[in-house]
Amino acid sequence: MAEKYNGMAVGVFELDNLVACFVALDAASKAANVKIQGVERNRLKSGACVKMRGSVSDVNAAMEVALRVAAPLAKIVNHTVIASPTGDTEVALAMTINK
Repeated sequence: MAEKYNGMAVGVFELDNLVACFVALDAASKAANVKIQGVERNRLKSGACVKMRGSVSDVNAAMEVALRVAAPLAKIVNHTVIASPTGDTEVALAMTINK
């Protein structure tokens, strides 16, 4: 699975509300050419972590929109963009999908 994302930037954001994650994710995917790699629910609370992939510029644009849409709906726990993930980072990102 990780192979299909080789060379792509990754954007990750975590919110404290799963529904808000889907709203933000929808806005992000409409705003830029990104692929959704995964949505992982937080096992301790009602939030989730979202991973999206694409070019650095698309991921940055999608992240900006996602956070702007999410802000009034949920607490933004954390967010980041990794422009060029290493092979080991790719393995770690793939390990958490569907867990």
